[in-house]
Amino acid sequence: MVAVRVAIAGSSGSIGTQTLDVIAQSPDKFEVVALGVGSSVDVVVEQAKRWKPSVVVVTDEGARSKVAALLPGVHISSDLADVVQDADVVVNGVVGFAGLPVTLATLAAGKRLALANKESLIAAGPVVKPLRTVSGALIVPVDSEHCAIHQCLRSSSNQHQEVQRLLLTASGGPFRGRSAESLRTVSIADALKHPTWSMGPKITIDSSTLMNKGLEVIEAHELFGVAYDKIDVVVHPQSVVHSMVEFTDGAVIAQLSMPDMRLPIAYALDYPQRASIPFGGIDWSTLHRLDFELPDTETFRCLSLAYQAGRIGGTAPAWLSAANEIAVEAFLAGRVLWSRIPSIIEETLQHHDGASAHVVDDILEADRAARIAAEKVVAS
Repeated sequence: MVAVRVAIAGSSGSIGTQTLDVIAQSPDKFEVVALGVGSSVDVVVEQAKRWKPSVVVVTDEGARSKVAALLPGVHISSDLADVVQDADVVVNGVVGFAGLPVTLATLAAGKRLALANKESLIAAGPVVKPLRTVSGALIVPVDSEHCAIHQCLRSSSNQHQEVQRLLLTASGGPFRGRSAESLRTVSIADALKHPTWSMGPKITIDSSTLMNKGLEVIEAHELFGVAYDKIDVVVHPQSVVHSMVEFTDGAVIAQLSMPDMRLPIAYALDYPQRASIPFGGIDWSTLHRLDFELPDTETFRCLSLAYQAGRIGGTAPAWLSAANEIAVEAFLAGRVLWSRIPSIIEETLQHHDGASAHVVDDILEADRAARIAAEKVVAS
């Protein structure tokens, strides 16, 4: 059996480390050919010594020189897109807009993209779309919700005509059921206490505001070509039903498993086959209930803002994503209150110029302009 060559962008993060855990459990099936990080010297050096990739990418200049000194004989690069070259499948676990070059390079090279970086598809959807027609190019989503929908849609022979609704489930985050008044002065530590998932700080804060789910709505629209009016969000605190598809005959197909990101990662690495090692198996003797409720969009306004930006289209999602990154960074730095995050995004979107997106430079300019506008809002 020929091993599948895997490259991991963002190998020091939650998705990257769990990808290596999946590979470690099936070492004969996979070969790690490239690792990419920002500045995590110790982590990537340890990973490289174990997995022996041919390429290690470090985007931070100071960290790169340290890694080069510790890994003699290994090709050290500064460009995250370099992870793509020798891979069969590229895992994009980079956080935020910085993951865009990996997404573009993977699809342009006609390779399989295991996509955990939602921002690159959200911000650059119009630019990514034509690259998906490149021979061999394939996106297999790693987000648990989109991976669930991807699996549910495999039951349909005519997706575009048979799908009635996509139902994205949300845990509700650490503040589910709280009033807006009670959330005015929540701490950073409070917002980082996710009830079911272990994720990086940016995604965890996004979950607390429901922006994570809003971004996933836009991503679902881009991935599956379903109109926004046919994409709904349902709060499901147990995080066992990862998402559902409702078909025109009323049937609803769902994907269930215990919360374990290794399942969607393994799904993307093994696609179109399924992994032979189970992740997230359910003990039905202990799972007593599954609850569902509608999201509180008045308290968690970020979800509505995402729908709004998605429906505007063009570069509006890029503005939304950039404004959110700035707002979350400001909150984590103690510069603004958690309750200010949606207002910062909303005020930033008011400056959106209505531009379309045809090439990568359009996306880069939208991201730049939105960050400047958002920083001004934060400063005010």
